[in-house]
Amino acid sequence: MSNLLPDEAQEKLVTVCRTAVGDSLRSITYFNRFDYVQVYLRDDLEQEADLNSFIGNEWHDFKMTQDAYHGSELGDYQYTIRVFENGYLVRITLEDIGVFVTTDGISMQDFEALASATTEILDDWAIAE
Repeated sequence: MSNLLPDEAQEKLVTVCRTAVGDSLRSITYFNRFDYVQVYLRDDLEQEADLNSFIGNEWHDFKMTQDAYHGSELGDYQYTIRVFENGYLVRITLEDIGVFVTTDGISMQDFEALASATTEILDDWAIAE
C-alpha cells in the first residue's frame, strides 16, 4: 500500500464506491499532482493500464475543462464520464486531489451517486490537509 493515502482512507474509498455501483466497480485510483495509488482493482482484471499516463491526461483535462467552462451558464464543474468499449471512467477532481473510478455499465443515477459520495470524501480530506 502507498503512503499517499492511508489504509483506512483507501478502505473507506472502496466502501463508498462499491456502495454506489456494486459489482460494476472495476478499479479505483486516487491521485494528486505528484503521485497516485491504485486503491482497488477487480479480481478478474489484469493490471496492464499505464496509470501514469492516465493521471497526466486527467490533470491536464481537468484544468482545461475548468478554464474553458469557468463562468458559463452551465455552473461549476462536477465530474467527467468517459465512455469506452469495455467500460466507463469517472473522474472526480478537486484542485489538488482526485479519483478516477472505472466501471462496467451503470445508470446515470449510479454515476451521480458515485460522484456525490466520492466528492464528499475528497472534500473532507482536502479540509483535513
